Amino acid sequence: MCEPEWPQPGRTRFIVPPPVGLHGTGMVDPEPEMLRSLDAQHVMMMGDNPALKRFPKAPTLLDFFHLRFPDITFRHLLTSAQRAMEAGESETVIMACLLHDIANGLLIRSDHGYWGAQMVAPYVSEEVAWAVQYHQALRYFADETVGYKYPDSYLRFFGPDYVPPDYIRQDAELARNHRWYITSRKVTIYDIYFFDNSPTPDPEIFTDLIARNFRQPEQGLGFDGSPVAHMWRTAIWPNNFL
Repeated sequence: MCEPEWPQPGRTRFIVPPPVGLHGTGMVDPEPEMLRSLDAQHVMMMGDNPALKRFPKAPTLLDFFHLRFPDITFRHLLTSAQRAMEAGESETVIMACLLHDIANGLLIRSDHGYWGAQMVAPYVSEEVAWAVQYHQALRYFADETVGYKYPDSYLRFFGPDYVPPDYIRQDAELARNHRWYITSRKVTIYDIYFFDNSPTPDPEIFTDLIARNFRQPEQGLGFDGSPVAHMWRTAIWPNNFL
């Protein structure tokens, strides 16, 4: 017997924005009205959203680049990694550059360094995950000894009077005294805060680098039973009601 098609043809599926995206915005939570509207032809979104590109059965890291990253994140990560590669940096630094804002593109902007480090930790070296986490704090603090100054774009983003919170200042200080400091600092050096008109790098130039430095699970990201598999599944099905 064939399984019934989901959703049934003609049904409307409602997408409820996550609460974290509504808090503090003044936007009206649409969930109560959607719940009142449920009937045989109106259901909540579950599974593949036809507005999004579908993933293969065993998703790879580059599948997430191609199928879920918005254009700005796609270009940002590839350009940062390419700059590190062209500068002759180690594969550890290049890999950290390629992944440093992965949470921005797939999940959430707030504390993206911490989210991103957790996402990739089972699949990369400890040093790469550490660099991804601590680039978030280090980017707010200049280090003239290695040629890093506070980004001009941050003055525009946050204003000249912005002061990072205590946990960011504490983590930056911790990172400055860590053996992997320069790895994370180089992520901030090759980071880019406004784009030039250079062409977007081809993701495939990193295929061999990823093969050597990213432990791709045979079952696919999101389906390997790792402690972070749910984070990758959330990026595959970001609109699921539950």
